[in-house]
Amino acid sequence: MNIIEKLKRKFSKNDETSPAFRHEFAEKINNRHVKYVTERFEGIEEIVGREGHINILPDGIHLAVTCGITEIFKAKIDDLSMWTLMSNDGVVLDGFDLVTGRKREVTAFYLYYR
Repeated sequence: MNIIEKLKRKFSKNDETSPAFRHEFAEKINNRHVKYVTERFEGIEEIVGREGHINILPDGIHLAVTCGITEIFKAKIDDLSMWTLMSNDGVVLDGFDLVTGRKREVTAFYLYYR
């Protein structure tokens, strides 16, 4: 693979590992209201927060999930793996959490107004 192919792959918007794709996905979920946030730990899924929101922080580098005044999850966008649930009811965020200092996978379920 030559240098041009490597650069195309790194900055391609269709490559899920590229920074451009991750920032675009983060923009899509920015300012989404969250009904609750869960985390699966040792086979048990538990709710870690209720009624919050997902935001890109003002520095443009970090994405945070906040419930009330508590930061549930905060990570660098470039280091996150993100995907939408098949039901489109939420998003899964997988990466190194700066709040707890360890790798976590949390699921944020969106709040829908009816």
